[in-house]
Amino acid sequence: MSTPTADHLPVVVIGAGPIGLAAAAHLVDRGIEPLVLEAGPSAATAVRDWSHVRLFSTWAELVDPAAEKLLAPTGWVRPDAGTYPTGGDWAERYLQPLADALGDRVRYGTTVTGVARAGRDRIVDSGRDEQPFTVHVTGTGGHEERITARAVLDASGTWSVPSPIGADGLPALGEKSAAERISYRVPDLKDPAVRARYAGRRTAVVGSGASAFTALASLADLAKSEEDGTHAVWILRRGIGAGTYGGGEADELPARGALGLRAKAAVEAGHASAATGFRTEAVERDTDGRLVLVAEDGRRLDPVDEIIVLTGFRPDLSFLSEIRLGLDERLQAPTALAPLIDPNVHSCGTVYPHGVNELSHPERDVYLVGMKSYGRAPTFLAMTGYEQVRSVAASLAGDQEAAERVELTLPETGVCGGAGVFDDPDAAQSGEGGGCCAPPATLQIGIGTPAASGGGC
Repeated sequence: MSTPTADHLPVVVIGAGPIGLAAAAHLVDRGIEPLVLEAGPSAATAVRDWSHVRLFSTWAELVDPAAEKLLAPTGWVRPDAGTYPTGGDWAERYLQPLADALGDRVRYGTTVTGVARAGRDRIVDSGRDEQPFTVHVTGTGGHEERITARAVLDASGTWSVPSPIGADGLPALGEKSAAERISYRVPDLKDPAVRARYAGRRTAVVGSGASAFTALASLADLAKSEEDGTHAVWILRRGIGAGTYGGGEADELPARGALGLRAKAAVEAGHASAATGFRTEAVERDTDGRLVLVAEDGRRLDPVDEIIVLTGFRPDLSFLSEIRLGLDERLQAPTALAPLIDPNVHSCGTVYPHGVNELSHPERDVYLVGMKSYGRAPTFLAMTGYEQVRSVAASLAGDQEAAERVELTLPETGVCGGAGVFDDPDAAQSGEGGGCCAPPATLQIGIGTPAASGGGC
C-alpha cells in the first residue's frame, strides 16, 4: 500500500495547552487543517493542575490574536484586559472555549508515544524529506493508532517532568524513597487536605524562582492565619543578594514584583529561614521518621516534615527519539534558540521575539514550540509562544516573508539569571549569586510551568 502524499494531511499539534491551541488557531487562519492531540480529558490539563495560582500576566497578554478571531463567531466575550486571571480562570474562560471552537480538530485522551518519518528510522537518509510523518498514539483503553501528518508541532510543555532535588540534576540519595513526603508543585493551601499536610509543620522549599516565592508566601500566610509551628526552610543553591527577591516595585510585571516582596516579608518576619549555598546530595530520615537534607559539603539541616521541590522542569524527548532534532547540549532547546535564552550568560532584559528560523531542526517540518522549545531554560513568556506559532504557521503555508517578520513587541520584564553567576556554587558561598534584577522564574504566565508549564503549555 502506498503512503499518501503530504499535501492533504493535517499538521499534528501535540498538546492542547495555551500554545498548542494557539498553533491550531493560526493554522486554521492559514487554511491548514490541524489535529491537536491532548493526553488529558480536557483542554489545558497542565494549567488546571495549577488552577489556584494567579498569573503574572494580564488578560491582555494571554489571548492570542488568531485565537480571538476564531472565538469571535461563538459569542465569546474577552475578559477585562487589565485583570490577572488564575490558571483556572485561564483554562475555563479562554482555553476550553478555544478548544471547543476548534471542535473535532482536538482529540482528548490521546497520548503520543512516538513520532517518525513514514518508513524511515532516524538513520535512513534516502527519500526522507519526501515522506510524511507517522505519529504513534495510545487512546482510551490502550487502543493504538497511527496518524499520518504533513508536519508536527510539539507543544506538550515540560510540566510532566519536574526537576529533582539533587544539585547534580539527578534525584538525591533517598529522594525516591521519601516520595510520599515530597511535592514538586506549588501547594493549594485552600484545599483542606493540602492545608492539613503543611499546617503546624516545618517544610523545606527548594528553589529560587517564582514558584518558590509563591510557596513561601502561601506558607507564611498559613503561619499567620492559624497555625503555630508552621515554618518554611528556604533552600537556595546560591546566596541571597540584591536580586534574590526579584525586581520588586521596579519589576515591569508588577504582580511578579509583588510576589517577590511577599517572599522577602516572609523571611524578615521569621516565617521562613534561608539555607544558602546549599546543594542537596541526600534526603535522610531521623529516628522520628522526619526528613533531613544533607548538602554536598556535609551540612545537615534540622529535620523537616515535608519538602516542596520547585527547581524547574525539563522536556520529555523520549517519544521523539526517531526524529533528527538539533538541540543544545545543555539546555535541550533548539540550537539556534539556546544562545538567546541561556541563563548562564544572560543578564537583564528580554529574549527578543523569534520564530521559525530559531525553531528549525535538521528534520524538516518538526518544531518544538512553547515551553517545550525552551528545554530547561526558565522565563518563558506566553506572548513569545504565540509569536512562535504564528511564524511557524506562516512558514508551513509558504509565506516565508511573514514567517520571518517580527509581529510582537515584548515588555522589558527584567527576567534574568544573573550574568555569569547562574547557579554558581562560588557565588552561592559568597552570597552574590543572581546579582541582577530578578531570579529565574519558570514561566511568566504562571507558576510552577509554572510558575508553571506540560500537557501543552
